[in-house]
Amino acid sequence: MNLTQANTGEEYIVKEILTDDEELNAFLFSLGCYSGEPITVVARQRRGCTVSIKDARYNIDNELASAISI
Repeated sequence: MNLTQANTGEEYIVKEILTDDEELNAFLFSLGCYSGEPITVVARQRRGCTVSIKDARYNIDNELASAISI
């Protein structure tokens, strides 16, 4: 299951980041989004969602959300 299929308000644990793009992987790591970390979808928008990672909130698009396996 990836982040686009997550329920709003539920906490999930990131299993892995499914991307071959090293820049994208490094970006997610800098946000604190890597295997074993909790992540929560706070809100959904048409083109993406707002997630909570380590007491911070980020808006990410659906392409990025689909790369995060939970």
